[in-house]
Amino acid sequence: MTCMSPMPSSFRMSAISFEPPLARQTNAARKREQDVAIFDLLDNNHFAPVDHEGGPYRLYLELKDRRLVMSVNTETGVPVLCHHLSLASFRRLLKDYWLVCESLATGAARLPPDRLEAIDMGRRAIHDEAATLLKERLKSKVEIDQKTARRLFTLVSLLVARTSFDLGQAT
Repeated sequence: MTCMSPMPSSFRMSAISFEPPLARQTNAARKREQDVAIFDLLDNNHFAPVDHEGGPYRLYLELKDRRLVMSVNTETGVPVLCHHLSLASFRRLLKDYWLVCESLATGAARLPPDRLEAIDMGRRAIHDEAATLLKERLKSKVEIDQKTARRLFTLVSLLVARTSFDLGQAT
């Protein structure tokens, strides 16, 4: 699946592709989260590969051998970078994030608003922690801001959830 942004800028992503494609999400909540994350990411992001003169860029995300493979090209197809990121340091955060998301989804109909707000605050804290870690782990390859890192983490978590990646055995 490829999503594109019409907004021109020098250090930004203009398109995102996934393998396997995220478009086949069957869970309605995950599909909505995916659509919102992609829209928000392409609408407003800061993405500056280290030592590169500018884009916009096309980002390709794939899970391969328990690693996130990030390939970046210019809009004209010129390769900029390919980075393999181990997901081992994200294992706990991914598990916690999906546990909290599931708690929100299952509790939405039966829990009082203050309890749902507390669960959502926990989700946001995990999301922020994961985004900070992602930003830190990518800093030698690409500079991203916190909002971009948050939205990228959302997409990574959906990609991990979409595949049969075993979080318990990630190394």
